Amino acid sequence: MTPCVNILLCDTFPGRLPDFIPNYESLFFDLFASIGERPDYKIYQTWQGELPQSVNADELYLIPGSLDSAYDDKPWIVALVRWIEQAYSRGAKMMGVCFGHQVIARALGGEVRPYEGGMGVGVRASHVLDGQMLGYFPRQEMRLLYSHHDQVMVLPQGAELCATSEFCKNESFKMGNQVITFQGHPEFTVAYSRHLLLNCSDDLEECVKSAALQTLDQMTPQGPEAARFALDLLFGK
Repeated sequence: MTPCVNILLCDTFPGRLPDFIPNYESLFFDLFASIGERPDYKIYQTWQGELPQSVNADELYLIPGSLDSAYDDKPWIVALVRWIEQAYSRGAKMMGVCFGHQVIARALGGEVRPYEGGMGVGVRASHVLDGQMLGYFPRQEMRLLYSHHDQVMVLPQGAELCATSEFCKNESFKMGNQVITFQGHPEFTVAYSRHLLLNCSDDLEECVKSAALQTLDQMTPQGPEAARFALDLLFGK
């Protein structure tokens, strides 16, 4: 495992975190701890323009979720896109989650747009296509928690599709052993997703909310397996 995880925070989600979650980055601390990894962490307030000034190929650069859209041209998003382009050219190891998945795709030549089919929430299963990923998901499906409306519609040139679903064609992609991304949230817990659905989803149709809540009771998300695959892909098993 990498000795350091650099988390490029793209949101702090004020008013959306329950009392049992001290801050958004703590979800990643708990995720990596759940698979026996306790690296050092560096936190960057990227949504306020803070970015790493240099990159180290032995470290992980993690770009997580945001309420903003990856195709927006807010100054901090434009700066992040440029940073990703440069970091990739310098060999940085990157992991993208939800917004991070989308903004990495945008930066490296893909396309991100709102999805006409609406919001993706609750637990969703995607079909695993990547041979290495199958070693972590032997039933050929990856179940993750979701909360998104935008999607990667076109992958960057040279990207390999790792997982797909009927709702979201490009669920996960990799670029060699340097980039791995997930539309889903490996860091989310069922309790946090339930909190979001019950307290922060007034714009959702009741039928969508009800169906999403049912998935929380019926399906077990596999965030730790996704995290283990990501680290092994990027840094070697």
